[in-house]
Amino acid sequence: MSEAIRFLPPRPAVLSRRAAIIADLTDLLPADCLVHEPRELVPFETDAFISYRRLPLAVVLPRTTAQVAAVMRYCHRYGIPVVPRGAGTSLSGGAIPQEDAVVLGLSRMSRVLEVDYANRTAIVQAGVTNLSISETVGVDGFFYAPDPSSQLACTIGGNIGMNSGGAHCLKYGVTTNNLLGVKMVLVDGTVIDLGGKHLDAAGYDLLGLVCGSEGQLGIVTEATVRLIAKPEGARPVLFGFETSEAAGACVTDIIGAGIIPVAVEFMDKPAIEICEAFAQAGYPLDVGALLIVEVEGSEAEMDTMLAGIVEIARRHDVKTVRECQSATEAALIWKGRKSAFGATGRIADYICMDGTVPLGKLSYVLNKTSEIIERYGLRVANVFHAGDGNMHPLILFNANDPEDAAKAEEAGNEILKLCVDAGGCLTGEHGVGIEKRDLMRHQYSEAELAQQMAVRSAFDEDWILNPSKVFPLEGRA
Repeated sequence: MSEAIRFLPPRPAVLSRRAAIIADLTDLLPADCLVHEPRELVPFETDAFISYRRLPLAVVLPRTTAQVAAVMRYCHRYGIPVVPRGAGTSLSGGAIPQEDAVVLGLSRMSRVLEVDYANRTAIVQAGVTNLSISETVGVDGFFYAPDPSSQLACTIGGNIGMNSGGAHCLKYGVTTNNLLGVKMVLVDGTVIDLGGKHLDAAGYDLLGLVCGSEGQLGIVTEATVRLIAKPEGARPVLFGFETSEAAGACVTDIIGAGIIPVAVEFMDKPAIEICEAFAQAGYPLDVGALLIVEVEGSEAEMDTMLAGIVEIARRHDVKTVRECQSATEAALIWKGRKSAFGATGRIADYICMDGTVPLGKLSYVLNKTSEIIERYGLRVANVFHAGDGNMHPLILFNANDPEDAAKAEEAGNEILKLCVDAGGCLTGEHGVGIEKRDLMRHQYSEAELAQQMAVRSAFDEDWILNPSKVFPLEGRA
């Protein structure tokens, strides 16, 4: 698809006032909180979905909720689009700006404000990285459960925007299951609090609405998150299978038997080879597919759970079963999995898809995905959260070849449609962003889209928050 039609046309009234806008923002914020020189704006022109890019009008990097509110009041008054940005790790183009937009980056709001073990909560600013929460409370035996592969860099604000998950979401849930409250700045600069340390709140569940709203309802500046006590023990086990179909069927039977490991991760042969070359994790190279199954609890609990899983795996002709024997080996196993995207980037350009399917359809969708990729003459590496059916096929292509890039995008669109047709959905944790926006009509009827857009308009009547994302452009209110 042409890059030009990925974005709304810039607002001439905004572009013509660029110098005045920068001068006004200079008055609103400390000097080091504003970026506006063209060469300094380049790092903000795209995110991890690098197929599209636009240089923003300016970038603001506030340190306080009050500064965020001041910027939003000003931009609302003059109809200036605002694009929220965390660490820029979005794989769906969720933080790509437009030429008439101010990027509002939250990376400097990076403090853990409060840890409350009595209530098992932490209050953090939106720019805190995902992993740093667990590092802060780990010494006291707690952790924050959602763990995206980019957790070293991605921020809580971005996780809330996309409702991010991670390898351990099978047992502990995704962001929405671990989020108790937010402080949010509305489009006109009003500051509101939703939820809190309490487990439930009266009235409509606006917190649930905000989580996954991709920065289109307001700017989250603080979050109250759930802390969980570390388990007594945890043990990852590698299961190697002859085929991807056999591995997928094994996952279906594990969950169908009522066994809930803390994580079930899938890799096909290309992904195994890529990750092993990078991490030297000891993955078996003589198998067609690999499952990383982690169980946790007491030694007796883990032994019992693993015995049931091994029995199911044997029904699917498992070739390799290897339990980790040390903390070092366990860390290597997870290093390989969490490095999958970066390791793949060492050998080729790729598009990472994010469809979710019912577990009973895993084998079917894996087989059909292979057929789609072969038809386009491309390659794919499959690595994903098998326990909840959140698939991440990495479509390899040459970004310097426009024809190859177009084929990769078309193949990705077919795979996402396949996920929906199989009873799943377009996204599990990466969000819709720019990438999947034009596929929303494949999943939703016009009436369903209209209702979603009406909710968006109730928060932002002029659609200045993160424009060009989520909803088809021709259908916007």
